[in-house]
Amino acid sequence: MKPAGRSNGMFFTRDDRLIACADEKNEMWEIHPDGSHKVLFKDFEGKRLNGPNDVWIDASGSIYFTDPFYPRAWWTDKTRPQSKQSVYKVDRDGLNMICVDDALVQPNGIVGDEKRRLLFVADIGDKKTYQYTIAPDGALIDRRLFCSQGSDGMTIDSEGNLYLTNQEGVTVYNSDGRKLQVISVPERWTANVCIGGPARNILYITASDSLYSIPLRTRGF
Repeated sequence: MKPAGRSNGMFFTRDDRLIACADEKNEMWEIHPDGSHKVLFKDFEGKRLNGPNDVWIDASGSIYFTDPFYPRAWWTDKTRPQSKQSVYKVDRDGLNMICVDDALVQPNGIVGDEKRRLLFVADIGDKKTYQYTIAPDGALIDRRLFCSQGSDGMTIDSEGNLYLTNQEGVTVYNSDGRKLQVISVPERWTANVCIGGPARNILYITASDSLYSIPLRTRGF
């Protein structure tokens, strides 16, 4: 589809809606199969968002997303709209939005583990990734440092291994935060990553100029 709102992080819901961080105009989109879209939301407490960057959606349809501030060259006003760079939770209908963590430097990648009710957020501005427990009401509790590495995109497999991206490629950590390996990518930057394919065992990687795939011994959710 074109234009695509400069969509960045994206996530399919269980009812096959594609939710996209369309940060060209600081919006979150729902994209339909025919290429049309609707804006789910674009502001918080009367001020526009900084620019939604990455998104994860739980089984209930609640949307968790990061809202860092990356000034764009085409912006005429480069004032940060929100006072902080935060993580938000929004109900499935896009109406009730709450801030679930505003104590981050520059949150970017986000992914959840539905089975263990955990959420992971990469603070790329502070070169750290945090783990949270998702409370029954959807709030984030028990924040702890998962590893001392930030990330652009993130994904997780069925064994709880976390895949983080940066200039080196894709770094894989086990569920305890121990580094397992680095998958080198021959480009300036590695951005987003996800697990897909018919058997849910292919790692797809977007980099500066290309799209890569690599088979895994594990599977995604």
